Amino acid sequence: MRPNPLPLAARLRSNFLLAPPFFLSTAVFGTVSLAASYFDRSGRLQHRIARVWARTSVFFSASPLQVIGQENIPAETAVYAANHTSYMDTPVVFASLPFQFRILAKIELWKLPFIGWYLERSGQLPIDTANPRSTVSSLGAAVKTLRSGLNVFVFPEGGRTPDGQLQSFLNGASYLAIRAQVPLVPVALVGVYHLLPIHTTHFFPATRQRPLKLIFGRPIPTEGLTLRQAEDLSKQLRQAIGDLIDANS
Repeated sequence: MRPNPLPLAARLRSNFLLAPPFFLSTAVFGTVSLAASYFDRSGRLQHRIARVWARTSVFFSASPLQVIGQENIPAETAVYAANHTSYMDTPVVFASLPFQFRILAKIELWKLPFIGWYLERSGQLPIDTANPRSTVSSLGAAVKTLRSGLNVFVFPEGGRTPDGQLQSFLNGASYLAIRAQVPLVPVALVGVYHLLPIHTTHFFPATRQRPLKLIFGRPIPTEGLTLRQAEDLSKQLRQAIGDLIDANS
């Protein structure tokens, strides 16, 4: 459990031992990835670079990471959906998923210097939730990505949890899975919230006794479902992720 406020020793450790190599590696790998985009427009090379960055980032966070349920990863293309807990969610996801995928993320991130450039040139998928027409167009692009054989990853809560609790789900992940008629795989992130929650600037590392965990749940089939059932599927997805969290906390 993350103390609030953090003890002085924990803050000093974060400021002087954990944060500097984390941010330095992010800058280095980001630069390499951006350069690689001029040679590989498919995004596959950038994804491999992102995996190395992610594993390096988790290492510099001084937190052990346990990946559970790999046997639940389907052989075919799928939509993967996880709870959104922390600034470290993305490194944990990239470090854990053993395949190529693209992330469906808020379009606001594309406006950020450097981050937006990376997202655009690596083929990630922007979604503008404030504009219904743009939302439909964005989801259509994601469906095309799935039909091309690339997995898509979604945080269906739409934003990071402010208190560690599972929030309500948007229907984007369910919509994609139904439209593409591919499985919807629940993914639970456990312990990552305490590492670096939203509105904080200090790492609080996990321990060997309570490591970070990424858990794959059993795929939810969507064959034969219609878009009218997207909301019900979202409720089923949220329940599945909640059960995984409860079983692994």
